[in-house]
Amino acid sequence: MKTHLIILGCGNSLGVPDIRGKWGKSQKNNKKNHRTRCSAIIKKGSNHILIDTSPDIKIQFLNNNIKKLDAVLYTHEHADQTNGLFELRPFFWNNKKRINIYGNSNTMSLLKKRFKFCFKKESYYPAIVKANIVKSKFSIGSSNKKIFFKTFPVQHGRVKAVAYVFEKTAYLSDCNDISIIKNTDLKNLNYLIIDCLKIKDNYAHFKLSETLYIHKHLKPKQTILTNLHSDLDYNFLKQKLPKNIIPAYDGLKLNL
Repeated sequence: MKTHLIILGCGNSLGVPDIRGKWGKSQKNNKKNHRTRCSAIIKKGSNHILIDTSPDIKIQFLNNNIKKLDAVLYTHEHADQTNGLFELRPFFWNNKKRINIYGNSNTMSLLKKRFKFCFKKESYYPAIVKANIVKSKFSIGSSNKKIFFKTFPVQHGRVKAVAYVFEKTAYLSDCNDISIIKNTDLKNLNYLIIDCLKIKDNYAHFKLSETLYIHKHLKPKQTILTNLHSDLDYNFLKQKLPKNIIPAYDGLKLNL
C-alpha cells in the first residue's frame, strides 16, 4: 500500500504574511508564498498521522479535505507546533476514543500544563488525547497500513526536538544541529524535509547555506526546505537551488 505525505504548512512561527500583513521579500501574488505554520500529515490507506498541531491546523485540514485522524507526532513543544491541539476535539468525537499523541518527555509535560483539559476530564469535558513518550523505534497502525518510525533527538536552539524517519523520508522542521550529517539513518533517503529559515544566521534554525551543506553530505534524492521565513521568496529559491532541492509550499503532496 502506498504512503503519501502532505506538507500542510511550511512557514516559520509567524507564517507568511504575518498578522500585520507583512510579506517581507516574498511576493504576495504567488500562492506558494502564502505559508501557514509548519505541520504535515502522513497517509497510508485509512491510517492518518499528523506531525504537529500548528495554530493553523483547522484551515490546513479544510484546505486539504482531511476528515480523519488517528495519531499525532510532535517534534517539540514550541507554540507554533502545538497551539492547535484544542482543534482535535471533533476527531475524538469521531473515533470515540482518545487520540494517541507522541513526543519527548519535555513536550508531553508542557502540553499537559498548557492543555490540562485535553488530557484529564474536567466537569463535562472529557479528555481527548493520550500522551505517549516517543521511543527510538515504534509503529502506528495495523496490517498493511502500519507505518514504522525511527526517532532521534536534534538540537533546536535551547531545546531538543524529535526527528522522525519513516518510509525512506525524514522530517526535521525545526533544527540547527549540524551533527546530523553523521547520522546513518539520514543518508540516501528519498526525501529529506528540513528546516531552512533564512539566508542569515539564526540561533535555532538552519540557514540556507547550512541546509545545502547537509544535503551535500546526506545525499537524499530530494531535499525539501520548510519553516521558511518571509525573507525567502519561492521563485527566488527555485531559481537559486539545484533541481533536487525545492522549497516547500502549503499543500505539497509527496508519494513516499
